[in-house]
Amino acid sequence: MTPPSVSFEFFPPRSLDASFRLWETVQVLSPLEPDFVSVTYGAGGTTRELTRDAVATLHKTSGLNVAAHLTCVDASRDETLAIADGFARAGVREIVALRGDPPKGAAGFVPHPEGFADSCELISALAARGDFTIRVGAYPEKHPEAADTQADIDWLKCKIDAGADAAITQFFFEAETFFRFRDACVKAGIDAPILPGILPIENWAGARRFARACGTHIPAWLDRAFHKAEQAEDGREDLLAVALATELCSDLVEDGVEHLHFYTLNRPDLTRDICHALGRRSSLPLREVA
Repeated sequence: MTPPSVSFEFFPPRSLDASFRLWETVQVLSPLEPDFVSVTYGAGGTTRELTRDAVATLHKTSGLNVAAHLTCVDASRDETLAIADGFARAGVREIVALRGDPPKGAAGFVPHPEGFADSCELISALAARGDFTIRVGAYPEKHPEAADTQADIDWLKCKIDAGADAAITQFFFEAETFFRFRDACVKAGIDAPILPGILPIENWAGARRFARACGTHIPAWLDRAFHKAEQAEDGREDLLAVALATELCSDLVEDGVEHLHFYTLNRPDLTRDICHALGRRSSLPLREVA
């Protein structure tokens, strides 16, 4: 089996300790030679400046191809595109374009009076600039705000038609979930690459909360497996996480998937171990990240 290409998602640090964790994560994962790494926004655009700073620093110091998340939340069109233009001036030509989550406590997404109404409008404006590779979100299981799974596919088609180059899926726990989604996208005429999102499970309780919030199905067998591993109290949870994620990734690669996108949560060890198990290694020395 040919090892897949990979990419990694990071989130911007909010404290000095979190900054050290991010740089350590970069040190551990950069020898795997990812195609790109992305830096997220917080809900409601709360980390806009932190994201901008982290993207600029990683671009300058890491040698990695850095993609910046950009959302429509709480900003006018001019403000949003000014951020994008700033990324371009800094040499960052990769954007993950998203509608974005509403601020905590808000009933739902409400467009800024002078902002983009949705992600398709944002993507169209970015594509018109001609400066960016644009990736977007995709949902192999029904988004909590969607009417049904077909609505998610129709919306992804809108984003691709608006100018997106590729999509990154929400995480899922069973390979068949991705395959059904991939087949439905092909049927809908979506021919852009769809990168499966993989969540290494650092903490099962946290992963379950995350899954419930974003509509990811939690298989009963997976819940039982982690419950037993947690009761053992001897490090089996990490071993189980690596084994199950490696099996999931292997199933994807064996059925034609060539690229895997990992949600690292700025904790690199499980992601590294999974990539090594898949045969993704490098002899490159660790880079010094300033």
